[in-house]
Amino acid sequence: MRILVVGRGGREHAIVWALAKSAKITKIYCAPGNAGIAEFAENVPIQEDQFEELAQFALDHVVDLVVVGPEDPLFAGIVDVLESHRIPVFGPRKNAAIIEGSKVFTKDLMKKYSIPTAAYESFTDYESAHAYLREQSLPIVIKADGLAAGKGVTVASTWEEAETALRDIMVQKSFGDAGNSVVIEECLTGQEMSILAFVDGEVVRPMVPAQDHKPVYDNDRGPNTGGMGTYSPVPHIPQSIVDEAIATILKPTAKAMVAEGRPFRGVLYAGLMITPDGPKTIEFNCRFGDPETQVVLPRLETELVDIFLATVNGRLQDMEISWTDEAAVCVVLASGGYPGPYEKGMPISGLNDVRESIVFHAGTAEKDGQIVTNGGRLLGVTALGADLAEARAKAYEDVERIVYEGRHYRTDIGKKAFDLSQQG
Repeated sequence: MRILVVGRGGREHAIVWALAKSAKITKIYCAPGNAGIAEFAENVPIQEDQFEELAQFALDHVVDLVVVGPEDPLFAGIVDVLESHRIPVFGPRKNAAIIEGSKVFTKDLMKKYSIPTAAYESFTDYESAHAYLREQSLPIVIKADGLAAGKGVTVASTWEEAETALRDIMVQKSFGDAGNSVVIEECLTGQEMSILAFVDGEVVRPMVPAQDHKPVYDNDRGPNTGGMGTYSPVPHIPQSIVDEAIATILKPTAKAMVAEGRPFRGVLYAGLMITPDGPKTIEFNCRFGDPETQVVLPRLETELVDIFLATVNGRLQDMEISWTDEAAVCVVLASGGYPGPYEKGMPISGLNDVRESIVFHAGTAEKDGQIVTNGGRLLGVTALGADLAEARAKAYEDVERIVYEGRHYRTDIGKKAFDLSQQG
């Protein structure tokens, strides 16, 4: 089999790494890829938004399956374009990718089908939104409606913070057209958890749960990022709660999308809050999470390509998917200054000294035979262990072996879960 993976980040590196383990696959291409992906795949200089060029490449190289990693091309309709050329593709069509592309659509869907989520209102004009905001209590959550690279959400604990966020989205247009509408919702409290699932219409096959760390600094301080690290399993959240979330959120959402004439096929990602009233939905994404993928796929025992093909061919209901009992921890290494401005082109050393971990590249490039920094989140250092403590220790040992100017990472990835599970 010949496979083309679309994307350039740590998530795509993890997908390529997992696919490369299969003897069924003879060739993997990645467009455009990154410096780390080049170890397993041939990088192709085609951008994620060049749909016709990607289709032509797939046809010319007799590609058997295209796997789309990022959300932007999914929401823009890459699957529809590829399918129009009769190219098999893993990922939701445009009308289903709206579940991530529009928060207003998704909140309205959950309200219509009684899927647990936070109370909310949505607005298209600033004055109405501001008037509503002043009637609410703090803390409050303010979300740009459209895609904002994971950065269009503010959890405001002061009125100044709330009003600034609303003004940035709707007046300053900090996120462009993504801020044409805004969702203002109650702030849920509890433990966060991510559950990703392979979905084909009403068939839902959940993956093992994970927990992300969004804020840039230790102890969940500082601005939110795309994710500074993650771990799986989530030992302090009982399996009964995971099962409840699947039964009351993921499966009803898949059925709701079919009922709405938007059948979902691909990976449905539920960002959840485990509240005193049970699991509630924070958000849905229409693709693998980043960096959740970097801990979920290393725990997968079933061949990933078999799951992709079963989903695309309508056979997901026949799949038996198995997972290892090992724990996985991923620590993200970022550029100094991220998520704000940062410099690029800093040489990265020590990658060959890593002993126990898989290093997934994200914002890296190769220059004159040297791996250099080329983004905000650079590397995801993932280790497996018999339990969370062992995986965490291995990951941090290897993190210390990687050096570059401005190196930044959180030192507490997984610590909360480890501490809470020891208490419980």
